[in-house]
Amino acid sequence: MADLGIEFAGLNCMSPFILASAPPTATGEMIQRAFEAGWSGAVTKTIALEPAIDARPRLARLAMANRTIGLENIELISQRNLDTWVKDIEEIKRQYPDHVLFASLMAAVAMEEWHSLIKQVEEAGVDGLELNFGCPHGMPEKGMGSVQGQDPTIAGDITRWAKEIATVPVMVKLTPNVTDIVQIGEACEEAGADAISAINTVSALIGIDLDRLEPLPSVGGISALGGYSGPGVKPIGLRCVAQLAKGTDLPLSGIGGIARWQDAAEYILVGASTVQVCTAVMLQGYGIVEKMKKGLSAYMDEKGFQSVGEMRGEVLPKITSHEELDFAHKVVAAIDEALCSRCGLCHTACMDGGWQAIEMESREVYPRVVIERCDGCSLCTLVCPVEGCITMVPLQTRQHS
Repeated sequence: MADLGIEFAGLNCMSPFILASAPPTATGEMIQRAFEAGWSGAVTKTIALEPAIDARPRLARLAMANRTIGLENIELISQRNLDTWVKDIEEIKRQYPDHVLFASLMAAVAMEEWHSLIKQVEEAGVDGLELNFGCPHGMPEKGMGSVQGQDPTIAGDITRWAKEIATVPVMVKLTPNVTDIVQIGEACEEAGADAISAINTVSALIGIDLDRLEPLPSVGGISALGGYSGPGVKPIGLRCVAQLAKGTDLPLSGIGGIARWQDAAEYILVGASTVQVCTAVMLQGYGIVEKMKKGLSAYMDEKGFQSVGEMRGEVLPKITSHEELDFAHKVVAAIDEALCSRCGLCHTACMDGGWQAIEMESREVYPRVVIERCDGCSLCTLVCPVEGCITMVPLQTRQHS
């Protein structure tokens, strides 16, 4: 059996699966239930010197065929005060000493505030700190959150202040709402950060209620830009983690759209040591972790990976700049008539969005690829509803078949 255990920033995690700082970690009782369900670690909902006051409602969704594919939230940091969190942390570590607990922290650009927070949560027994440089809404207006993570000087200064007093690992949580996330990561690394987590939510406006003419989520008829999470942000998260893996030497905790073991595997393959989950838990509950652990373990066995550490970053060398791609590599579409349903989607897509390389006179005949026209874009494989019906094959193979 593959070993799911991983060392992360000097901490021993029983598996790479950690709960992200979010509604599923809003109280100590919730975190304890999550640990009982099988999560190896958790990051508390973000703690500040003063609790937040939230709007209601504060969630809206993006859906396709009534399936939620993303959430936008305008939720702020924890509504609970610091003293309550100190008691919760003490109880969590008393009951689950072998599980990893990070305290997510947020403060103004003021050294004394960060030092005060760090001292109190450390005395309560946390294993690590996560500096929240990522929240894209509400808190930036107060000089906190992503406004700090968008400035390498500020992010570096706060990291340095934390390292001056911290006796446990310091992880920085970065925002994707920047031009160059590596620049921020490098500043934090230079300031002494022990790890990076990425990404926080993507700044978004999820939609408009066309009947009521109101932005969503509607708070008495008005709204604000919020943070987008869920499967739709996974490509952004993967990109950021891959860039940070190439641009820094720090251990990484991948966040963004992780709902299945396959998602976790992708993050690990591009450089993450651990993964953090939020939206999938909000929609499906803590129990998803066991299926994720079993799936990842089985995949690692299948591929011959003995440990998460051995698997980490395996795909990273294959991610290169566009100019370094092999432009001599030629492929064309091939349609398997035994599988084809003659739906015509490939023909329409190729005619109106491709290279007019698929001919189809009627639904009574099978579509035919005109090799001389096919440019190998692969659009037809993406619209085909039958798995394996259309494949991209080397041009030489297709010419000789």
